Amino acid sequence: MSSKSIEPCRILVVDDEENLRHMLSIMLEKEGYRVDLAANGSEALERAMKQRFDFILCDIQMPVMDGTEFVGKAVAAEVTATIIMMSAYGSVDTAIACMQRGAYDYIAKPFKKDEIVLVLKKAEERERLKLENRQLKAEISREFSFQNIVSKNPRMREIFALVSKVCDVKTTILILGESGTGKELIARAIHYNGARRNAQFVAINCGAIPENLLESELFGHVKGAFTDARADKAGLFEQADGGTLFLDEIGEMPLALQVKLLRVLQESEIRRVGAGAAQKIDVRVISATAKELSKEVAAGSFREDLYYRLNVFSIALPPLRERLEDIPLLVEHLLAKHGEKMGRTGVRLDHAAMKALMGYHWSGNVRELENCIERGLVLCEGMFIGVECLPETVRAMESSAAQNSTTSDSYSIKRGEEQLERDLIRRALEKTAGNRTHAARLLEISHRALLYKLKEYGMD
Repeated sequence: MSSKSIEPCRILVVDDEENLRHMLSIMLEKEGYRVDLAANGSEALERAMKQRFDFILCDIQMPVMDGTEFVGKAVAAEVTATIIMMSAYGSVDTAIACMQRGAYDYIAKPFKKDEIVLVLKKAEERERLKLENRQLKAEISREFSFQNIVSKNPRMREIFALVSKVCDVKTTILILGESGTGKELIARAIHYNGARRNAQFVAINCGAIPENLLESELFGHVKGAFTDARADKAGLFEQADGGTLFLDEIGEMPLALQVKLLRVLQESEIRRVGAGAAQKIDVRVISATAKELSKEVAAGSFREDLYYRLNVFSIALPPLRERLEDIPLLVEHLLAKHGEKMGRTGVRLDHAAMKALMGYHWSGNVRELENCIERGLVLCEGMFIGVECLPETVRAMESSAAQNSTTSDSYSIKRGEEQLERDLIRRALEKTAGNRTHAARLLEISHRALLYKLKEYGMD
């Protein structure tokens, strides 16, 4: 999009002063731009709707249609050109009003050649970054994305394949995984890729609503059923009729309600609180939990019959620390997602910051990583997020790794990371008197991952 491009940028200059139009035309053509001219907003709008321009330089004070009106109508007509206002002395407030309507920037008259060129170059860079951002998101979506879930990890790719197979089946689904691994995203992917996509997806966190209110929330109530029941109310099952009900943190559901949920799943009917008759519903139920429900069943806090009814088809999501190869991909996805919202497109992580992210344990999984990236975008002042912009917990882990590496004669990062893992595993086993299950919990990895590392490091 610069003067060295094969196809030069096209600029439409809009001003009622012929001498200024002529001067800008000569100046911009020398800079390598293709220039068209218009004497007022009405003429400019007609031309901008017929042919494509990269930029429009538009005066504010003009007859027939002034710059303020032009900006409003150009935005409404979905003109894609970047609009830069030219404001005379004393009309800065009007120029700002134009920016609020959709103009990109303004330059005050009288201006020097360097000023106008600088504003255009900044606008070109902005458009280039926006294009890169769109291309990046498209590439990620095409290669590694499934309904806003980004991964190239083999286990996650297998999960994507499972979702594709089960999305059109009404069977109950249980999604397992630690907090922040994306259980609701998987539930939404199942819903929106299936035959129920045009019906409601309704979600509820079973642990976030008091027990005395949860029954009414799920099944609804009739007027007078209890003190505050001043009118009939449909529950979430009714709202999700024909669609999907997502029961998050199902392990937190009280035992008394577990009985009623089991009946709904078996009979496909619900009864509002205080109602005399039941009504049929057609709802696919997807539940999720971070708990090990089999242990909850053994402890007597979760009904065994409900567990088996929910666990017809289960999907276990791996924690982020077991799919570290996804971190660079997720970082790019999250930078593009939040950078666009914050007006910080094009921001990247520097090498040290990425290394810190790769060495962190991510107990909060993808949700914690997303919070980390948002923080970095807020704190960084340039186009790169450095280690200093990361949370203290991430920086502390990086400092610990660096300190361990300096105590060795080896300069190998790989060997340093392996030594750090060995030390942490050894300390965890000492702390738990050799209990590998408890040690895995301290290390915040799965028992299976610990066994693999013990074998890999010859510590078994």
